[in-house]
Amino acid sequence: MITHHPSLLRPPILTSRVGVLGRRLTPHAFLSATVASARPSTPPLRLRPVRAAAFGASQVGGDGGKGAVPPPALGAVLLGFARSNFLPLALVAGVILGLLNPTLGCLAHKCSLSKYSTFGIFLISGLTLRTEELGAALEAWPAGLYGIGSILLITPFLAQFIMQVQLLPREFITGLAMFCCMPTTLSSGVTLTQIVGGNSALALAMTVVSNLLGIITVPLSLAKFIGAGAGLSLPTEQLFRSLVTRLLIPLIIGKVARETVKGIADFVDRNKQGFSVASAVLLSLVPWIQVSRSRSLILSVQVKALAAAITIGVLLHFALLAFNAAMLQILSRLEQKGEPVFAKKEYARAVILVASQKTLPVLIAVVDQLGGALGESAFLVIPCIAAHINQIIIDSIIVNWWRQRDQQFANAK
Repeated sequence: MITHHPSLLRPPILTSRVGVLGRRLTPHAFLSATVASARPSTPPLRLRPVRAAAFGASQVGGDGGKGAVPPPALGAVLLGFARSNFLPLALVAGVILGLLNPTLGCLAHKCSLSKYSTFGIFLISGLTLRTEELGAALEAWPAGLYGIGSILLITPFLAQFIMQVQLLPREFITGLAMFCCMPTTLSSGVTLTQIVGGNSALALAMTVVSNLLGIITVPLSLAKFIGAGAGLSLPTEQLFRSLVTRLLIPLIIGKVARETVKGIADFVDRNKQGFSVASAVLLSLVPWIQVSRSRSLILSVQVKALAAAITIGVLLHFALLAFNAAMLQILSRLEQKGEPVFAKKEYARAVILVASQKTLPVLIAVVDQLGGALGESAFLVIPCIAAHINQIIIDSIIVNWWRQRDQQFANAK
């Protein structure tokens, strides 16, 4: 039976300490120290720092003590909130700026800044438009067909219900009913679809087709639901030229530049968030200019009547959102064969956003052509300006909620 010397049970550091203290090493102790030093040392035990829980939970520091993790600074919290909600904040800031000081907004209108902003939005859309999205848009033609039908044929029926509301001045209700008959927005729906990661090519297709067909359908809807026999007409040539110059041409320029200029596609894809911010800034210029131009009229209206008109406009947009979302759910359940179209997230979000919005520039063009046939032009436009701004703000909040939910789902994987 072999018995080890007690020194073998000591760690090497203790053996060294014994030597330092001047104790005499016996042969057995010397042999024990040599054997112990030849053995592979046990790796030191490392303590991983414990992450602090929220609201001031403590964390084990390197010295073994406990220290509270400081909460994030107020500036960091505000910056994170601004990044997550940049678009609605930019829109609200534009409205407030237009109400406080309309001088700059009126000057921007004289310089036709809104036209250039729309050009810039679709130029960015062309730069970020991938070829595979075009193919996906062709595959999703049933969703696009439903969206166009909802914009031009289904939602105008809401005008006859809005006309039953009793509110003074009467032009407020008439203007909102006219708003239901308009095609979709030229830039807002596409921009929001792009920000949320939906199929922007599908959104563009619905925007272009609905606005082109709207030249024919809008006068018919207005005459049937609002002003039968009023002799309504649209400036067809002017609207068509506006669509081509402000939408199609910048879109084609951006797409050609992406495909032909070396390195631009990689640069755009690497800085996709920056281009989204640029689109949001350009989009926020539209309500800023509109509010600046109409500030005196907005302030001249009674607060109670204006609040009622704004509330009706908000409820109208929520009704459109709910209707389109419910219809997509029904159509997705009816799909039986092949690749699902209505159930795909990128298609459904594009349809919901684009089909639930109404454009303001076309309505203003129609009001100008009426020459006061349906009432005071300014009062017809005021509630529609509010409805146009509100729909963008509401949809931007929904887009941010979608993005945050997608991020949480991605982090959970």
